[in-house]
Amino acid sequence: MDTTRLAGKNVLITGAAQGMGAAVGRYYAAQGAKVCLGDVNLEGAQSVADEINAAGGVATAVSLDVTKRESAAAAVAHTVAEFGSINVLLNNAGINKPLFFLDITEENWQRIMDVNAWGTLVCMQEAAKQMVAQGKQDFPYKIINVGSILSREAFDDVIPYSASKHAVLAFIKGGAKALIEHNITVNGYGPGVVRTELWEQLDKDLVAIGKFKKPGESMDSLAENMILMKRYSYPEDVVGTAAFLASPESDYMTGQLIMIDGGMVMQ
Repeated sequence: MDTTRLAGKNVLITGAAQGMGAAVGRYYAAQGAKVCLGDVNLEGAQSVADEINAAGGVATAVSLDVTKRESAAAAVAHTVAEFGSINVLLNNAGINKPLFFLDITEENWQRIMDVNAWGTLVCMQEAAKQMVAQGKQDFPYKIINVGSILSREAFDDVIPYSASKHAVLAFIKGGAKALIEHNITVNGYGPGVVRTELWEQLDKDLVAIGKFKKPGESMDSLAENMILMKRYSYPEDVVGTAAFLASPESDYMTGQLIMIDGGMVMQ
């Protein structure tokens, strides 16, 4: 591994206490980035930061509720206070709660959209304001949004989640156009079925609403019937693309969503 690939990158990662966010944080730090791990679960984020620091990396943790602008602004300020600046934001925080179309409630819709859509937008805005205030640098500032296969597709049991991830794609495209004058690029990646704590809970919820009969069936069924590679993924399948988007190798990219789904969605 190139331990200097991300040297000079000061990164804020949202939803970093577990799953993909934690895995990317570890990978970024191993490649030389300084990472601020934000999450509503501060204890979990601090645990990941402690692990990174013990391994010789540089990490800090901050309490972050992406649905609240003041919390997002404070997380950006914490990153700058710790590292001197922020030049990469990774919007990873997200939630899901499946319901069939006729069962969707206002509460279900609002909670998912608040975290996945509004939370992404707010963090983009607060990070971009700081990047603009820092002034242009020799290389682009980078905002990276985590989309999904459901940024380009929709299933009948996760429509609010699909809508929120379509919104993330809109933020990538619109944000790229809005922020390029400040030398800020906006890109993202779209995972498919990733075995994380989020999917473990989703699997239980899908059984509860009658979509599948037993735990684990959702991932196995999707792998068999919808994923060309015939297996679901793990966070380790995602971190390479996440690092590419934070690295100088992607400096001439903006407005793009890269799928990492084993061949579920063809663009």
